[in-house]
Amino acid sequence: MIVAGCDVGSTTGKVVLMEEDRLLASAIVPTRPLCDQTAYDAFEAALRDSGVKRDDIAVIVGTGYGRLNIPFAQRNVTEISCHGLGAFWADAEIRTIIDIGGQDCKVIRIDENGGVVEFVMNDKCAAGTGRFLEVTARALQLNLADLGEISARATRDVPISSICTVFAESEVITLVAEGVSREEIVAGVCRSIARRVGGMAVRVGVEAPVAFAGGVAKNAGVVRALEEVLGERLIVPEEPQIVGALGAALLARDGGR
Repeated sequence: MIVAGCDVGSTTGKVVLMEEDRLLASAIVPTRPLCDQTAYDAFEAALRDSGVKRDDIAVIVGTGYGRLNIPFAQRNVTEISCHGLGAFWADAEIRTIIDIGGQDCKVIRIDENGGVVEFVMNDKCAAGTGRFLEVTARALQLNLADLGEISARATRDVPISSICTVFAESEVITLVAEGVSREEIVAGVCRSIARRVGGMAVRVGVEAPVAFAGGVAKNAGVVRALEEVLGERLIVPEEPQIVGALGAALLARDGGR
């Protein structure tokens, strides 16, 4: 039986196709103005990559902030459960998942069966999210993908005191005007995100091993800063952005049996 999970987030749409316990294909596309457009784009991309036809798919489960607007999904499930299951499938030893996306971040603690024990989520403010990094890259006229490498060259990180993304952008511009190096500013932003998320993790209760998912997990600077703040080594999946879609596909598989 072939199933699919579709995760429509604030900046990307993801689809995972599975057959039993085998991942057939995955796709990541930029979010479009309408959630259904994003879902269709990601779905079609996954179908093309896999050679699977739409009629071959038995069950589709949607997740993410746009889950209610995925017209071809038979069910929709909160991303908390999906991220827990996706990370657990990738590594059954995982007990805590940190997910940082474009405009939200979440910390989830799971049990030995992959079930959610506790979680905390920040979806009201862009502080501590990918948006924070995007604003920094724009203010420093840097490519977003280069921030991790740039932060590694810093000899220190400059404290970023503002927790609001709007005010933090002004703070970054001020630091540039004061002659602070871009490397030190980027390292400071990574540290700011790590402190913010680390505070959330304390509320949940971090239990190792810890997985780091979401688009921000591709930023080596944030990974390093989080590891220092938490005092734990982070396990980053091969493709950290599809963890939620993977969990949705697993729910589709198990619900369709």
